[in-house]
Amino acid sequence: MTLLEVKGLRTGFKIGEQVYHAVDDVSFSLKTGQFVCIVGESGCGKSVLSLSIMNLLPRENGKITSGEILLDGKNLIPLTDEEMNKIRGKDITMIFQEPMTALNPVFSIGFQIAEILHNHTKLTKPQIRSKSIELLRQVGIPRPEKILEEYPHQLSGGMRQRVMIAMAIACSPKLLIADEPTTALDVTIQAQILELMKEIQQKREMSVLLITHDLGVVAEMAEEVIVMYAGQIVEQGNAEQIFHNPKHPYLVALLNSIPRLGEKKNRLEAIKGIVPSLVHMPTTGCRFVDRCPKAKEECRFISPQLAAVEQGHSVRCLLYQESYPKVEEGGRR
Repeated sequence: MTLLEVKGLRTGFKIGEQVYHAVDDVSFSLKTGQFVCIVGESGCGKSVLSLSIMNLLPRENGKITSGEILLDGKNLIPLTDEEMNKIRGKDITMIFQEPMTALNPVFSIGFQIAEILHNHTKLTKPQIRSKSIELLRQVGIPRPEKILEEYPHQLSGGMRQRVMIAMAIACSPKLLIADEPTTALDVTIQAQILELMKEIQQKREMSVLLITHDLGVVAEMAEEVIVMYAGQIVEQGNAEQIFHNPKHPYLVALLNSIPRLGEKKNRLEAIKGIVPSLVHMPTTGCRFVDRCPKAKEECRFISPQLAAVEQGHSVRCLLYQESYPKVEEGGRR
């Protein structure tokens, strides 16, 4: 059963008098109980996509210009703040990248967990305290009664992230969005947090949308993988297709850049150049063309479409697009 459906989403930011799109015509769906990873370099639009779903874009200049975001068939985009506040924290929750800035430094851990339960449940104060202690136990925090009285700065990075997970699952949400939740943690703690998330997801049959740039995390966690580049989905498929049969030159380059045990290399492989900025985003052609080792003349003038190469596996690349107008030398069609 489909829980979340994103259709033709375009999210832009107003800079001066011009709107520049950080998410451009993105469509995907997420089934109940499914674990989906969105992967790509910094600046590819992953976090903007998650903020669009949560309706947390900056009001000064951020705006969804077209598309739909359907949660259980209900479009979230036209909802008011009051209507979204009833959904956020209850049906859909988010774990942010840096827990030190996501948690309020002037309120205790207990107060911040209690606020969620107070807003979305009818529990009494003693019941809220008891529930808060149980949530902290579920995420592996020792001395939960003591931790409730402490403040974010008194906890380690791993403990703060566990608190964020406890807050996220407090009301048994249908969908959890995790935006690079382990970036600031060391490898050992990262593994523990990811294992905890997977365990909670399976136990509660919760859908998870994990945003990351770490392909090792993706290989460990994902059922389905969405690869983004410059605001667009460039490849999409299940984990086996993505890792064992990559198609798009960007994904191939990402996988080649990962060091492997047993391989001897003088130098690590890197992708030349950088992701184009919002204000310099190409309006025609492939957005990866300047960094692509397989680029052709057509790639600069024809925008590739996301096309199926096999069941459940789609790629945005002219190499796998059966028909498109050919381009002569000099860019003439």
